Amino acid sequence: MSLDTTKRLSEFNLRTSWEDIPQEILHEGKRCLINFIAVAMYSSRDPSLDILLNLFDLEGGRKHSSILGVGRRTTMQNAALANGYLGHLEDYDDTHYPTVIHPSSPTFPAALAVGEQLGVSGREVLVAGVLGMEICCRIGMAVVEEQYNHCWHITGTCGVLGAAMAAGRLVGLDTNKMVYAAGIAATQASGLREGFGTMTKPFHPGRASQSGVLAALLAGGGFTATTQAIEGERGFASAFSEHPRLFKATEELGDRWEILSNGLKLYSCGMATHSLIDAAVFLRSEEGVTPENIESITARVHPSVIEKVDRSHPATGLEGKFSLHHCIALGLVEGAALPYHFTDAKVADPTLAALRDRITASPEPMLNEEEAALDLVLRDGRTLTRRVNTPTGSPANPVTDSQLEFKFMSLVGDVLPRSLTEQLLNRLWELDGVNDIRAVLRLTRVRGRRVRFQ
Repeated sequence: MSLDTTKRLSEFNLRTSWEDIPQEILHEGKRCLINFIAVAMYSSRDPSLDILLNLFDLEGGRKHSSILGVGRRTTMQNAALANGYLGHLEDYDDTHYPTVIHPSSPTFPAALAVGEQLGVSGREVLVAGVLGMEICCRIGMAVVEEQYNHCWHITGTCGVLGAAMAAGRLVGLDTNKMVYAAGIAATQASGLREGFGTMTKPFHPGRASQSGVLAALLAGGGFTATTQAIEGERGFASAFSEHPRLFKATEELGDRWEILSNGLKLYSCGMATHSLIDAAVFLRSEEGVTPENIESITARVHPSVIEKVDRSHPATGLEGKFSLHHCIALGLVEGAALPYHFTDAKVADPTLAALRDRITASPEPMLNEEEAALDLVLRDGRTLTRRVNTPTGSPANPVTDSQLEFKFMSLVGDVLPRSLTEQLLNRLWELDGVNDIRAVLRLTRVRGRRVRFQ
């Protein structure tokens, strides 16, 4: 087992400059930030945010950092918590395919919260976010083999280290203090998969981001921790994996970038269902495919997909995001799976509920987790099949910049006037020319927030 993983990642985080990062990677980082802000802004209308806002009001604190989509500021830690929660609430954020980490939601909120307080440049925030995401995903690669078997939500466990790296870079930690920040972050790592389909799932990246900011601030003040938080005998890797592969965390560091294995979603739900939705949307266009003419549906998927999203009767919109039955029904009936398709009312829709009853999930170990096949048996006697190997939004079938812009305009346009939405999008694409990140975050504030009821 490597004895210097924590130090090597900390040094890489602090020594890597804008000029050291390929333009392709910086562009992908902008795409991730644009995607994150779009989803968080849209989610800001969710009534569950009021639970956090009421708590912040109760506790008070200095108003340093913005909550996206809300006309108010709060402490750095609270802003990181709220924005990380909003970024993952709709399950519409990015996904690192080898690990299933959602790296933007824990990492960028930490960079934005600290960056706004310090008034750093857009370039500095982007670099901190990109490096935090990279390190988060690399640590995930070292432990991913057994994360899900151990019931951990890998975005929560690894996300705290990405957040600490991003925040620590911006507050100016040296290598020794960055190592301590990693130790303070690692000892806070958590997130249980049992919470999927509830508010606690998006709470995981929010809490990870908050804890990462706390770790960086404590380390900056002189708080100490183990210097081998990741690789130590009783450290992070051993806690979350019986057979960690620590070489994965530092292999080709700075030469090969994990962010290129990150995908942006077109569907507002867990990645395990995206190939099935693609197949359903395709079959929907076939002659005679209507809800009343479908006799039965068989979803052929990897066994792990069934383990994650086999919920034939979701009770809430959040549970619908983790129901392959609901997602397939949406693809066949609606031709899409957007945030407003995952409400309590939509889950209770009788047409969708009746279609879900006709869906059976069949495990096929020969398929990988990205692949899926959908078989429709129609009442007119025909059987239609569609197989998808690489879902839309995966690194092998990526969302284009134009598709991302459409997603941004659609989501943020639900919160801001079109002119401000366009202005915010342009500033994000031109982030490397922004002298003070506060100029961008001012555009995300909304007066008279309208709460969206489910």
